[in-house]
Amino acid sequence: MASNKISSNIKKIRAEKGYSLEKIARLAGLSLNTIVKIENGVNQNPTFETLQKIAKALEIKMDDLIN
Repeated sequence: MASNKISSNIKKIRAEKGYSLEKIARLAGLSLNTIVKIENGVNQNPTFETLQKIAKALEIKMDDLIN
């Protein structure tokens, strides 16, 4: 999985929607730390479940997150 692609997609889509990192964390039911690590590429291998939660929080399809 191209994790830097995922992190840049999260950052781009989040910015387009005007969502803060805190809002995504809250909507996804994940810790702020988790979101920050994924968006900054520190966590290179987020779980499928985590990515599903982020996609749902961003109101996008999983495909849009990873492609």
